[in-house]
Amino acid sequence: MDNKVLHNLTYGLFILTARDGDKDNGCVINTVAQVASQPERIAISVNKANYTHDMILKTGAFNLSVLTERASFDTFKNFGFQSGRDVDKMAPITFARSENGIAYLTEETNAYLSCKVIQSIDVGSHTLFIADLVDGEILGKDPSVSYAYYFAHIKPKPQPAPAKKGWICTICGYIYEGEVLPPDFICPVCKHPASDFRPL
Repeated sequence: MDNKVLHNLTYGLFILTARDGDKDNGCVINTVAQVASQPERIAISVNKANYTHDMILKTGAFNLSVLTERASFDTFKNFGFQSGRDVDKMAPITFARSENGIAYLTEETNAYLSCKVIQSIDVGSHTLFIADLVDGEILGKDPSVSYAYYFAHIKPKPQPAPAKKGWICTICGYIYEGEVLPPDFICPVCKHPASDFRPL
């Protein structure tokens, strides 16, 4: 099977934020769907390796900031290519807090949603959180960014080093040096599997 068939599914890109005590954190996710209208309910899928995942599992609350086509690559780097266990991801970001006390981005976004988790389902590498929508606001009219738009217009094209033998992550540009990429390799930067690498 060609795992790249999954790349043809449509995705948006969102900043998922959570708060545990005095600690704020966030990460980039691409799986958000409305699953009911009465009550208004959504589902998100979050990689278990993300610190934000653990915060939501503990607190049962999160915010989603809907990124627009004006979002800069720096925003994706800040929330997607480093861990909140090591850095304060909110330090360089302009944000506000919703009634639940959790931060949401006020720039490069067109809306935020505040949610309360009602169910968590282990689906393998990710946890599926089912949550009630408790608050939200439209912040602008710019179109929401899709995964396809991100790859075509925001993400810089990887610049492979021709002298090196190795593999490059098609998601974030990380380079694995070596003749053979282990089939169970996980990108240390964006957490994507070996199927998202191509030879240099």
